[in-house]
Amino acid sequence: MTIIETLSKELNLTPDQVEKTVELIDEGNTIPFIARYRKEVTGSLDDSVLRALEERLTALRNLEKRKEEVKSLIDAQGKLTDEIVAAIDRAVTVTEVDDIYRPYRPKRKTRASVARERGLEPLAMLLLAQETTYEPAIEVQAEAFVDPEKEVHTVQDALQGAMDIIAEDVSDNAEYRKKIRALTFDHGSLVTKAAKEEDSVYSMYYDFVEAVRKLPGHRILAINRGEKEEFLKVSLTVPEEIVVGFLYNSVLTTGSSPATPYVRDAVADSYTRLIAPSIEREIRNDLFDNACEGAIKVFSDNLSHLLMQPPIKGKVVLGFDPGYAHGCKLAVVDPTGKVLDTAVVYPTIKSRVEQAALVVKRLVRTHGVDVIAIGNGTASRESEQFIADILKQMDCGTKYIIVSEAGASIYSASKLAAEEFPEFDVMQRSAVSIARRLQDPLAELVKIDPKGIGVGQYQHDMKPARLDEALGGVVEDCVNAVGVDVNTASHSLLAYIAGINFTAAKNIVKYREENGEFKTRSQITKVPRIGAKAYEQCAGFLRIPGGKEILDNTGVHPESYAAAKALLSMFDYTEEDIKAGNLQFLKSKVIKKGIKVTADELGLGEPTLMDIIAELEKPGRDIRDGFDAPVLREDVLSLNDLKPDMILTGTVRNVTDFGAFVDIGVHQDGLVHISQLSDKFIKHPSQAVSLGDVVKVKVLAVDVQKKRISLTMKFKE
Repeated sequence: MTIIETLSKELNLTPDQVEKTVELIDEGNTIPFIARYRKEVTGSLDDSVLRALEERLTALRNLEKRKEEVKSLIDAQGKLTDEIVAAIDRAVTVTEVDDIYRPYRPKRKTRASVARERGLEPLAMLLLAQETTYEPAIEVQAEAFVDPEKEVHTVQDALQGAMDIIAEDVSDNAEYRKKIRALTFDHGSLVTKAAKEEDSVYSMYYDFVEAVRKLPGHRILAINRGEKEEFLKVSLTVPEEIVVGFLYNSVLTTGSSPATPYVRDAVADSYTRLIAPSIEREIRNDLFDNACEGAIKVFSDNLSHLLMQPPIKGKVVLGFDPGYAHGCKLAVVDPTGKVLDTAVVYPTIKSRVEQAALVVKRLVRTHGVDVIAIGNGTASRESEQFIADILKQMDCGTKYIIVSEAGASIYSASKLAAEEFPEFDVMQRSAVSIARRLQDPLAELVKIDPKGIGVGQYQHDMKPARLDEALGGVVEDCVNAVGVDVNTASHSLLAYIAGINFTAAKNIVKYREENGEFKTRSQITKVPRIGAKAYEQCAGFLRIPGGKEILDNTGVHPESYAAAKALLSMFDYTEEDIKAGNLQFLKSKVIKKGIKVTADELGLGEPTLMDIIAELEKPGRDIRDGFDAPVLREDVLSLNDLKPDMILTGTVRNVTDFGAFVDIGVHQDGLVHISQLSDKFIKHPSQAVSLGDVVKVKVLAVDVQKKRISLTMKFKE
């Protein structure tokens, strides 16, 4: 099959759909741009499908490249045949291609290569022929190969060298390896044992066996980490009679032959010494790669939902970064994120609690603080109690919320933070970050390496390049889905906009500082490094509230401005109606006239027409506003307050392969195991909940000593 046909089959898309999408990618269009503004071409494929297509396209092209490389390498040896070409063309993975190349690959010195240098290959072929009779006997014929100068001192030396050649040839056979790989995967087990007499988080794997084909991804990653940290010894076992039996049936002839014992021993040696260790490495690598892809998928989903958390708009927020010896750092920010005030308090030191309370009360009253965002790190529990007590005393309507501070320390110590707040120390910057990530999670979290945000599992064990690629794609999709105000966005945020790289993003900010606010989208083309192609890709995702052109504050692309204005005229609307919000009946009027008829008259595709209508009805809308708002609290619970059967409202903080962790306001997240998420059967927790969801849970059990809370969502109020 061609690459287009393969992609079509694997992704369940039409060949025409795939071909046109590949053309768009090859022309240098970004995934967000294709997903949003080329729906007619792709058949309205969303960004997740487009990214999967792009990744698979790259993989298939790399496979084709490897096939051509291998053909060329074998041809250079004068050994390329039609059969080899056909076998390479049939291969569907790089591993299969490399298996075919294995016999022709230059080898380091091996027992077989030494035997070949000693002239023992004819003897090996003599044995492998497995004739029913040998005249003279095999051992007698082997005497002709004895040559002390070549270090073949005895008949046994000659026979052993011949067997080494047979063993390597069997090991290099691509079809045998493919079958043994499948047999090992289907019948093998992963066995783990304790590597040291010491209790650890890996103790459940100190005497553990599970079928390879049943191992879930999170278990594979846990076992690999335990092995890496030297707590576990890991091996892959498979009943030898299955795999060696297959080799015997494949290599040994059915009749009786004096050569059979030699060939049998060579085959057994081939499996034990050469094939088994190699296949074990390959399968474990494949298990790891697949587990990583699964974990990256979970991480990506969690990150997407975290970034798309609805912002708390129009609120003055007090960021509270808890600590013990060095105190708690406070920062008040206004609704735009501007820092109004900072302070340091020591509420965990008994003699300084009263003074700390006075400072917090002053900040709340002076600046009209609406919400206090408390970081969930060290001393968070004590800080929460401290703030809850103050708010009770003040009775001012101020609420508080626990905010994940994962990555805040990474940001606050970064060059970016130093440039943004050169006058602040690291912890003060962290307090600002905590406050701002409540106001606009997306704008603040893009400043942090996605790996440091802490919503994945085993992320530090994965291949960094692959993880960065996947998470970078998630951030890019989220930023472009929301759009950014080009006059207020940081260069960190702008750099994720389609068509804008890091250098261009810094140039936009510099141009803005030197020339004042942008009045139109087209003005962006005056910025260095923003050419026609970059402008085409980025324009629709940039917003200019209050600019000269009302459409510049919508998701309508400049290429469709004429059509959008013609649409307004068609139904007797003006641009003033957009500003006044008078277009709520536009969609119904278009449906009445006919979507296809209207689209044809305007020279648009139907998907683009419907997107334009949605943008005109709600200019400047934020798609995040439709999601669950964060739960703001007034009082605090402790683990000791929890009792079985209590029903609480919580927020999903993390989703893993085995369940979801829910913040119920007691500093320690509770676990809703996958079996407790839904009355229906689900394969993965993400089918029932997403990060950021506000959910009702019931307490099943509380272990105060181990700080473990078991929750369920399977109940009726």
